[in-house]
Amino acid sequence: MSMETLANLKPKDTAGKLAKNFIYNPLTALLAAFLLLIGYLALEIMPREEDPQIAISGGSIIVPAPGLSPQEVEKLIIEPLEQKLREVKGIEHIYGVAADNVGIVNVMYYIGQNREISNLKIYDKVMQNMDLLPRNIMQPIIKPFDIDIDIPIINIAFFQQNQTVTYPEFIQKIENLKRDISSIENISKTELKGAKKEQFNIEVDLHKLKSYNLSLGQIANGINAIATRVPNIKTPTEDNKIAIFGIKNAIESIQDVENIMVAEYFGSPIYLRDIAKVTAGLNEQRKQDAMIMFEENGVFKNYNQVTMSISKLAGTNAVFVADDLKELLESKKVELEKLGIGYKITRDYGERANEAVNELVHHLLITIIIIAVMLVFFLGWKESLIVTFTVPAILAVTLFVAYLGDQTINRITLFAFLLSLGLLVDAAIIVIENIHRHLHSRGSESRDMDELLVTATDEIGAPTNIATLAIILTMVPMAFVGGMMGEFMKPIPLNVPIALIASLFIAYIFTPYLSKKLLKKDNHIIVSTAEEK
Repeated sequence: MSMETLANLKPKDTAGKLAKNFIYNPLTALLAAFLLLIGYLALEIMPREEDPQIAISGGSIIVPAPGLSPQEVEKLIIEPLEQKLREVKGIEHIYGVAADNVGIVNVMYYIGQNREISNLKIYDKVMQNMDLLPRNIMQPIIKPFDIDIDIPIINIAFFQQNQTVTYPEFIQKIENLKRDISSIENISKTELKGAKKEQFNIEVDLHKLKSYNLSLGQIANGINAIATRVPNIKTPTEDNKIAIFGIKNAIESIQDVENIMVAEYFGSPIYLRDIAKVTAGLNEQRKQDAMIMFEENGVFKNYNQVTMSISKLAGTNAVFVADDLKELLESKKVELEKLGIGYKITRDYGERANEAVNELVHHLLITIIIIAVMLVFFLGWKESLIVTFTVPAILAVTLFVAYLGDQTINRITLFAFLLSLGLLVDAAIIVIENIHRHLHSRGSESRDMDELLVTATDEIGAPTNIATLAIILTMVPMAFVGGMMGEFMKPIPLNVPIALIASLFIAYIFTPYLSKKLLKKDNHIIVSTAEEK
């Protein structure tokens, strides 16, 4: 009887048509499970970040110009380049710097510009106008920069806990580890900061220098002459083999430096050892040192440290990259401890991103529970259960669409979900409230349950669609906000409309279906009607 009555119904609105088609459809339950599954997978797979990555990029054009003064550089290099670069679409600001022997032009693109395309435009524009620059300049160097890959997600402080290895060996080990880290998937850049270089330090005795009537320039020239790097020599033999001759370094020890002849004094050679003290050590000219202090077993310890910063590729999951990096460090931990090398992670963007996302998801769940409890008092616990189901289903659809759109899950994305959460249940509440009214209205006992559910859903279809469309239109202008704020708030106009549209379809499909399973008509009305008759 119910199927025949349902077949004769002619809903006027899309809401009633969806309710009619899915109320007995065996795939409705499977569709519900599928939506929840893809939403969960999207939540786990989507790249997690604390804040959305905003494409702020630009570049520098460095033009070496030997022999030119700042004034000449400005007139002959900076001004022509600035004039031509203004012809490139997408550049917001141009800054020129003129100095002795070099000119630098910095450009900043509009936020949101494609970095690769913009860099190619700049390169083409510079190369096309090389004829406008002086002939004696060197080849311009074009160095792009991109904030997406320049900001590190992990900072690791390495330090020597004891003197098991020398400082140069310590730095070499960290450099080797740096190469291993660079091979991790989605790592874009690794940098080592604060490391000192191994060198020979020469302390010149100025009194002896004066007595020999020498200058520091003569000392420097003598050292440079012997310190020049000599390349290896490769030459083919008669049988087409390559013979490689390695030339021994001219300076390998303190004695080699001390034996450098810097000048002659009355026919006698003057060696560096005669006027200076030579020691093997580190670059003492670099005065800045970084220290790390931490508590261990109730004792505060501090060490000199070098910092390794690691950046990830744009659009990748900061949590996964950080976890892969920590796994590599853990595998090297025993080896590092044997060498007396300790490390501390001083910045972990992956952990912060994960905590931020988990906290907002937690708040999202609390909000859903609050909505469910409120609906219990106004509609009943079964009606509340039906409406509560629609919320995770809507969020699942929205998350999956965001994942397909290459979005990341971050504080702003989840803020968009929280913002729309109060709007998401509107359609489901309107449908369930109208069904509730029909079930408890006079004369409902004589109506077929399926007819009642479809009719109640069809009645509110048109006004609910218009109300939802009006809310969506209020969000659309946010998509046209420019600059930093527009990029930062972009997830809101992208995700809120999708969530609202999904709320309509889910309310029209699942609310009547679940009502059929859980709700019943009011039997008291039947008793009352019988007594009246």
